[in-house]
This record gives sequence, structure tokens and C-alpha cells, in this order.
Amino acid sequence: MRLRWLGRRSHAGIEDEMRAFTEAREPGTEDELWLVEHDPVYTLGVAGRRQHLLAPGDIPVVQTNRGGQVTYHGPGQVVAYPLVDLRRLGIYAREYVFRLEAAVLQTMQSLAVTGHRVRSAPGIYVRLDDPGDHAALPPVAPGGDPFAGLGKIAALGVKITRHCTYHGLALNVAMDLEPFLRIDPCGHAGLRTVDLRSLGLTLGWSEAADLLAARLRAQLAP
Repeated sequence: MRLRWLGRRSHAGIEDEMRAFTEAREPGTEDELWLVEHDPVYTLGVAGRRQHLLAPGDIPVVQTNRGGQVTYHGPGQVVAYPLVDLRRLGIYAREYVFRLEAAVLQTMQSLAVTGHRVRSAPGIYVRLDDPGDHAALPPVAPGGDPFAGLGKIAALGVKITRHCTYHGLALNVAMDLEPFLRIDPCGHAGLRTVDLRSLGLTLGWSEAADLLAARLRAQLAP
């Protein structure tokens, strides 16, 4: 898998570049992993509802063709875009999402933080009262809040066309978290968003990106 460091970039044009790469690729085309730190932007998934944009203010809102609802990208967040041929891996969409989440979980584990999955809510979450607690999340009672006591630290939204992927995931490292208060993150009203810094970890963007890239490349190796 070829690794491309895009640095700090506006979101404008990135989706077009990913789509062009995907449309032009052939069976032998090497998979790529793009790592980028975006300027402030809200992105909406293909079925994203603008009612989840509470007060975007001066932050641009961009419609994309990925899955999912609304999220925020900004400085201090590692955004990873794997461009992968799933046929080469012999897997389908569900397994692909599982592996993306596994890469984030492993990255966080290496930092002594325990991440969790929440059913039917792609992404990775942490316990707010004890981010290192290894215990499984308790069952949610009927009608209960599946996010009670949790904060979201990584968002996920992908696009798959002709068995090839683009878009990807975002891991919050050391951000200004205020823009997340202006939306319903990923369409969930009241969901708290956290980053590694708010969990007490001092980690640079490049260090976090290196850790995540290594885990993603291992998860997505043929």
C-alpha cells in the first residue's frame, strides 16, 4: 500500500481526486492510503440531513458522496483515506468497516486508551469517566441511550464503487472541539465528541498519523 502524506489541505478537490483515482484504477493498481489534516469544514454524507447542522456559522459545509451524516474536520485531526480494492482482499463492506475500526482500536490501545464500538453507530467511542477501562460496555436497555457516558473519538464514512473504496475515517488528536457543539455529530443529538488531548494524552499530529497508518496498512494488507 502506497502511503501519501498530503499535509494540511482544504477539503476542496480531495473528493474529486479520490474519485478520479478510483475510476482510473485497474486490477493491478497499487492501493493507496492518503493522510491529511483539513482546514475547518463540515461534511455531509449522501443521506445527510441539514437539520443536524445546528449553527455552522462561518465554517463551510460540503456535500459529499460518502456514507453517514454530518461531521467536522479541522486542525489537530488525522484524516485517513484508504483507496483499496476489496476484491484483492477478498472482503466485503462490513468486513472493511470492521477492519478500519480495528485499526483505530489498536492505535488507541497502544496509547493505553480503550476504544469501543457501538452497535449501528460506526466509529469508535471511549468511556468518559475511565478511558482505560477494558470492560465491555453494558447492554443498553430498550429505549435507553447507547451513548450514555461515552464520547466519540473517531468518525467513519466510506464510499465503495466497483468494489473499490474511498473516503475513510478521522481520529481526533488535539483539536478545538467547539465546532462539534454546532452539529449533531454523525446525526446523534447530544453526542459528546472528545480527542486524545482531552483524555490527557499529549501527542503530535504526525506521531498519531504514523501510528494509525501502520495499523491501517496491517489491517488492509492483501
